[in-house]
Amino acid sequence: MAGSGLISLAIIIATCLVSIKGFRDKEVYYRLNFDVEKILIYKQYKRIFTSGFLHANWLHLIFNMLGLLFFSGAVEAILGPILFTIVYFASLLGGKLFSLFIYRNHGDYTSVGASGAICGIIFAGIALLPDMRVGLFPLPISIPGWLFGLLFVLYSVYGIRSKSNNIGHESHLGGALIGMLVSLLFHPSAMVENYVTILIIAVPTLVFIYLIIVKPHLLMVNNLFYQRNKDFYSIDHKYNYEKNIEQKEIDRILDKISRRGMNSLTKVEKDKLKRYSETVR
Repeated sequence: MAGSGLISLAIIIATCLVSIKGFRDKEVYYRLNFDVEKILIYKQYKRIFTSGFLHANWLHLIFNMLGLLFFSGAVEAILGPILFTIVYFASLLGGKLFSLFIYRNHGDYTSVGASGAICGIIFAGIALLPDMRVGLFPLPISIPGWLFGLLFVLYSVYGIRSKSNNIGHESHLGGALIGMLVSLLFHPSAMVENYVTILIIAVPTLVFIYLIIVKPHLLMVNNLFYQRNKDFYSIDHKYNYEKNIEQKEIDRILDKISRRGMNSLTKVEKDKLKRYSETVR
């Protein structure tokens, strides 16, 4: 593919800087990552975007940035800098929201990475370039874009349903679909020129998403043998459980004050009581 344009290079630089900061400072990492509980309960919606600039480790970061570097040049050349930026962040948003929908009842689910946005750029390229071929790194071979897209969708569907690894298949699939659809909005003529490839990719993806919405129990599996997920508990359950533990601790501290006086509290107990009083004001 052609070399990356200015916008994609700026995104790569920004992502590397934020990711490296997250590697070195875990407080930054946990403040910016994608956390279902923090997003749904505490309304920290910025995490949907900031998590796209974080990565779990160097390998994760390098692999994603190489993917963006290899595929962004041609797409940015076709779309231009403004539309390319819109497609990138729309794909990031679409991937994260799809993950949020699937894991909305899993309060302990967290993730990081720009994979959804990068998949959106790749699939925008597949939609806009009828003759596009995709290399299979590190193998010295490539396959037609339509075949890569179909295999990608099937693998993502399997990954979402089986939950057999720690890969964010939901974000990948959501980002890929949004990237393709948004790019086609900007270049509708590509639908006529490349409709077979687009339908091969879009139809199974949309059918799967529809089934998830109307039959969510399809996701309640752990592997190919369809074992029920025994570790499932809802975000409301987690929140109520933590609040119950906190209330018991406050009750213990108040009981201690009534029996021995305020001076009997340790510094930790005083800090807990102070934080609790601030939350109930």
